[in-house]
Amino acid sequence: MLPEYPVVADICAAFIAGGVALFFLLLWEETAKRGIFEQKLNRKLVHVSIGLVFMLCWPLFSSGLRGAFLASLTPGLNIFRMLLLGLGIWKDEATVKSMSRYGDYRELLKGPLYYATTITLACLIYWRTSPIAIALICNLCAGDGLADIVGRRFGTRKIPYNRSKSIAGSVAMASAGFLTSIGYMHYFSSFGFVQESWGMVLGFLVVSLASALVESLPISTELDDNLTVSLTSVLVGSLVF
Repeated sequence: MLPEYPVVADICAAFIAGGVALFFLLLWEETAKRGIFEQKLNRKLVHVSIGLVFMLCWPLFSSGLRGAFLASLTPGLNIFRMLLLGLGIWKDEATVKSMSRYGDYRELLKGPLYYATTITLACLIYWRTSPIAIALICNLCAGDGLADIVGRRFGTRKIPYNRSKSIAGSVAMASAGFLTSIGYMHYFSSFGFVQESWGMVLGFLVVSLASALVESLPISTELDDNLTVSLTSVLVGSLVF
């Protein structure tokens, strides 16, 4: 956008990306208030959609540090929002209801805070030329989100070493994270940000399988899978890409 005014273009892109993210946040807050979806499902719809639609906006920004920084402002501001809400400084029942499991505002200091921090750091550190950013956000959003949605509905067969997790949920997580990563690889490749290859495809498969395995472990239940999945995606991604 506006190649003769690159700074203005990046500022405009930041407003567009922020507006898109805000639209979906308000949408899910409204469905939560109206009780259209069960609370845990509504929370996971937020989880799946926000990061992925935000990443669709990345091509609007410039390739350098300025573009990465301005893009990171949208999830970065959400970090402070989660802190204010989670500490009880700012009251917003609709947001708490749409992002928490049990309607407790203190829950926002865990999963939702880790979620916003992960996407912010993905922007600042990896940006759109690194397959690690793709794998990280896709496994966090699509993978982890679909694992819970599918697991709750079809997860009758539990994993022996963690009875709170199901085989169906883990399969859904690995599949969703992998396929979404492939989709974003094609998307970013069309803009020239990455060069798609079978090696990258294999790397995405390894990261998605590792993330699904870690998400199924008891430690992810004890800590928070937003944290463990993110760390796994970064560590394994750094090895395979």
